[in-house]
Parts: sequence; structure tokens; C-alpha cells
Amino acid sequence: MFCRSCNMSFKAQCISKINILRHITNQTTGVERDPAPVFFNANVQQLLKKLTRVDLRTVFRTKRYGVALKTPEYKFLTAEELNMVMKEAQEKAEQKLQMPPVVKAHVDEPEVLSYDYELQKHSETKFVFTDISFGISDVERTIVVRDLNGVLRKATPDERLRMNETYFPKPGRKIRMPHMFEKEYLKRLLDQGKYEFVLDRACLQFEPDQPIYQDITATTYEAVDTARHYSSLRSTRHFGPFAFHLAWNRCIDNFLLDLIQTDRLDETVALIQLYHIVNPEAESASAKYKPGLEHKFIQAYVESDSKKRSVLELALQANVELHKQRAETEAGIRRAHGHA
Repeated sequence: MFCRSCNMSFKAQCISKINILRHITNQTTGVERDPAPVFFNANVQQLLKKLTRVDLRTVFRTKRYGVALKTPEYKFLTAEELNMVMKEAQEKAEQKLQMPPVVKAHVDEPEVLSYDYELQKHSETKFVFTDISFGISDVERTIVVRDLNGVLRKATPDERLRMNETYFPKPGRKIRMPHMFEKEYLKRLLDQGKYEFVLDRACLQFEPDQPIYQDITATTYEAVDTARHYSSLRSTRHFGPFAFHLAWNRCIDNFLLDLIQTDRLDETVALIQLYHIVNPEAESASAKYKPGLEHKFIQAYVESDSKKRSVLELALQANVELHKQRAETEAGIRRAHGHA
């Protein structure tokens, strides 16, 4: 069975509703919510891609990260060859814009395998045993630690990361955390607007379920929202998780104001729809969008859930007047040309 209106199968809709119910249950019982089921929802992914606003010039721009630049290559192409090249560029852009996953932080205590207290004081250092067989993923690789008190346990996430990097290093990843992620240096980079650089390095250095990775990305997202530097992340792989972070934490008003002021009503509607999916218990979640009634749909959110209602109402009213003036001008041009 298939739903034409939302392009989702009936089974996918059921799974989505189940995830939303779990989301509400966890919120009411005090259990930390898991964003992964919502983030990977097909509708959510589609809305995030729309908000990213793909611009090939931005996607393929040169990043000055200290890497030697390649000499540009120029070619003469026919119209057919140009279309093929543009199609390949679109496919590469989709790969480059693959969003980092948003998952729940992994804070589980390492599992204890045995208590061998007769081995305590046998050594002054811990022993780490790592399975270095090829063909095993870093997540599934067996790594155990013998503590000084004789306890044999599985490695912590930090120990696992260091051992994997020791035996199977990844290009650009450091065994020790770079100083740039320390609070003092991180603030300096964010004040300079190096948001994308910080997020790129964080994706390279950490895993998505590490608490430190989520702290760094959240700090960066909040800095972007506070400064309203949305264009600095636009058309990058980080814009989707950034928009999801705002919706997840119920702080989309600044972003919404920017979209209204720049007359991006389609993206404004997409942002509110994202907010409703992430927060199905919102008062305005019952509002349904109908093509041509963008202002009414936006007004429903502004009146019910916005934290900056007065500012958003003024911006929305100004946008309504802009569209009225534009319609009157177009009607006048048609009358001047003899059209009814």
C-alpha cells in the first residue's frame, strides 16, 4: 500500500508513528530521548535536504585547510556533454552533502568480565588487549582492559578510540584530542566564524555517539544561531543536523525570522513541518499546510508555539504586504499589456 501525498509506504508511516509515540513516552517518563529514529525518518530527511538549499558553487568551492590546490582544468563541451557533466556534479554533490548522523550519546559503563583480585598490585600499569585482526569494524573489535585491581573489563569509548587509532589510524585523526576543541580555543574559533572548519574536524576526530562530539557540535550550532550566520553552513553537510538541532531543542524562531525576512516561504513551511514532526505534542502540530496558504500555516505556529511572537508577527505582516504589492504590480503590468 502506498500514500501518494507524502510519498511513503503504509509500513513506513506506521513505523514513523511508532517512533513518535516512543518519543512522547520517553519525554513524559523522564528518559532521555533518542533522536536517531526521528532524524532518519524519510520525511525528516527530505525536509532537511530542502532546508540545506543545494548550491553547486558552494558545495565544490575550495576549502583552505592547508592542502595544496590543484590546477584548474578547462574543457570545451557540447550541450550534451555539459548536461552529462552537470548530472555527475549533482550526484557528487549529494555524496558530499551526506549529513553526519544524529544519535543518542553513548554513556554506558564498560561491562566487567571477571573479578580477579588476586592479580592486584601485580603491575603498576594497566594492560590493554586488542584484537587487531583485519576485516573487523572498529565498533565490533574486541578490546579489553586489565585494571590495577585485577578487574578485567571491556574498554571505555575513549580507550577504544585510542586503540583503534593506534593500530588502524585514520587520516587526519589524532590519538590525543586537538587543543582546538578546548573551551578557550573553541570559543576563539567560533568568534571568528570558523563554524564549518570546527564541524569538519569534529566529524574527523570523534564518533557521532561520543558526548564530547555532541557538546562541540551543539556549542557550534548555538553560536551560528545566536549570530544568525546561517549562510556560513548553507549548502554544507552540516546544515541538516544544524536545523534538526534547532527543532529538537525548540529554538527555531531566529532561523524562522531569517527565512521570512528573506522571503523563503517554502523553506519556512518546511522548517515548521520539521518542528511538528520532531515535537508532535506542539500546539500548532494539528495545523495542516495547504499550497497557497503559507502565511496562514506560519501564523498558526507563531500564535501557538513561538517564543518571539511579536517580532515574527511583524516580519510576517511585512511579508504579506510585500506579496500584496507584488501581486498588484503584476496585475497592473498585465492590464497595461491588454490582458484581463
